[in-house]
Amino acid sequence: MLTITQALYDQIVAHSRADHPDEACGVVAGPAGTGRAERFIPMLNAARSPTFYEFDSTDLLKLYREMDDRDEEPVIIYHSHTATEAYPSRTDVTYANEPGAHYVLVCTADADDAGDFQFRSYRIVDGEITEEEVEVVEAYPPAA
Repeated sequence: MLTITQALYDQIVAHSRADHPDEACGVVAGPAGTGRAERFIPMLNAARSPTFYEFDSTDLLKLYREMDDRDEEPVIIYHSHTATEAYPSRTDVTYANEPGAHYVLVCTADADDAGDFQFRSYRIVDGEITEEEVEVVEAYPPAA
């Protein structure tokens, strides 16, 4: 199960809607080994495409160095689908190379409508897709 704060949830949705009609993408990092998503990092979709996302390789290298320096890891890797349901495509599965990460997809097909949208989370390991529950909390409990 993915547990995420309301603030992070709102930031992911806002970024996804703001980049519509192109796909949005980004990472939420957290302290290594905790599984706790804490630091929202919106990224630029280098493909600038409504049907495909790609992290800029220079930005991605910089991000991984920064996370390493801060003893963080990618807890959530997110992107939006602008016209299809929030389910990983074959391309998404091919690029899923962080087995410990939650892969969040937001469907912005109705981005002009303030109503319904999909926010779904998956684990993708060795090409296997497993949907998981998403629990949105106001704040995380204090660390033990």
